[in-house]
Amino acid sequence: MSWQKDVSLLLLRVGAGGLMVPHGWGKLERLRTGLAEGEVRFYDWMGLGEELSLGLAVFGELVAPAFIVLGLFTRWMSVPAAITMAVAAFGAHAGDPISDKEHALLFLVPFVVLALMGGGRYGLDHRIGRPR
Repeated sequence: MSWQKDVSLLLLRVGAGGLMVPHGWGKLERLRTGLAEGEVRFYDWMGLGEELSLGLAVFGELVAPAFIVLGLFTRWMSVPAAITMAVAAFGAHAGDPISDKEHALLFLVPFVVLALMGGGRYGLDHRIGRPR
């Protein structure tokens, strides 16, 4: 892989992952507050329950993107991040206009690309000898 592709993947990882982390942090706070107050209100994905659905969203928007930024398990962590964005766009916002879906769709695309291409040479996967 050329250095240009590696730098592009680094920018994609840090950009998409780094911008997603604050969304995940907000959802983590929402989960903690909701559990403390005894009421979590969130989109119930596939009938899993609001608490579990929000917990999965926290994983897909906070934990996975943090790994993506570091370039650690990039392909694997991009999958839950992409799934979370697909659920947001086509599940939680299914009946909404495209303007309400576009945020999730704009995050979905780089996470799919990273799942397909990996994180590139400038990540921890490469440093510790994990498959890219």
